[in-house]
Amino acid sequence: MFKFHAVAASLAAGALAAGLAFSQPAAAQGAASADTVGAIRARGTLVCGVIGGTAGFSLPDTKGVYRGIDVDGCRAVAAAILGDADKVRYVNTTTANRFTALQSGELDMLLRATTWSLSREGALGLAFASINFYDGQGFMVKKSLGVESANGLDGATICVQPGTTTELNTADYFRTHNIRFNPVVIDNLEELRAAFVSGRCDSYTNDSSSLAAFRVAQRNPDDYVLLPEIISKEPLGAVVRKGDWKFFDIVRWAHFAQVTAEELGINSKNLDSFADNSNPDVQRFMGKSGDLGKMLGLQPDWAVQIIRQVGNFGEIWDRNITPLGVQRGINNLWTKGGLQYAPPMR
Repeated sequence: MFKFHAVAASLAAGALAAGLAFSQPAAAQGAASADTVGAIRARGTLVCGVIGGTAGFSLPDTKGVYRGIDVDGCRAVAAAILGDADKVRYVNTTTANRFTALQSGELDMLLRATTWSLSREGALGLAFASINFYDGQGFMVKKSLGVESANGLDGATICVQPGTTTELNTADYFRTHNIRFNPVVIDNLEELRAAFVSGRCDSYTNDSSSLAAFRVAQRNPDDYVLLPEIISKEPLGAVVRKGDWKFFDIVRWAHFAQVTAEELGINSKNLDSFADNSNPDVQRFMGKSGDLGKMLGLQPDWAVQIIRQVGNFGEIWDRNITPLGVQRGINNLWTKGGLQYAPPMR
């Protein structure tokens, strides 16, 4: 049985409430009225907040080039607005500073494995423009611990980041199942993971995708086990400031364009073969009819540039997430039983 130290039941809820206490500061309200697209074009670069340390989502490679599904989401927006997917400056953010950085105007957008929730959208002056990953929270333990279920963690120490939905979900789960836990709360993700590896805590909890990325990066991945329980809904996606709805529309439809392209069978390799396709949906997508680019304040070929330079949603998934061993599952197209569904581009 795990050694347990008394924990106030309201710890996680209080931490989350504290994180929301800075809702809609004056700086955020001023930034929201700004022309974000104009600012991006003037500086020639999109400034995108990322996590910067999680394989599959955003992580610099050996040459310092950022890779990941969130990175490709940022690149898609840059391709649409600037015509060049590489014109992005990535800013590594933490769970503590990510929202204030966006509110203050330091970032144009945030794409940092961030969960869409009512409190975040209702209280922070921010809006979620898209969902690029449907996720859920899980638990990881070392195989040597011999635990096969989250219910076997009664009295365990749990490594968790503060000010996150993960922290609140963990408290809710243990309270609901009438079991106890002792949190080890560390803001820095690498320090949190190191604490788990060193044995400072019995379990590490995070979004299941993040746990999978962490596991595959270990020298001996088989030493770590993801427990079967998924205890929450974690729709992860792009966040922008409320008020600048022109930019909101572009960020949203940049994602929808990638999903639509996959639906239509268009990818970065066969794109040019669709130039003279007579399908009305394809013609609108390619910018040959419909004036969709004009409606968004973009060039007619904005969607073409996204697919040419970044790829459709399936390509982005296969490039970044498949190597983690994560099945596409509910992140598949709606036509294949998943939740990725794009409204019509017309």
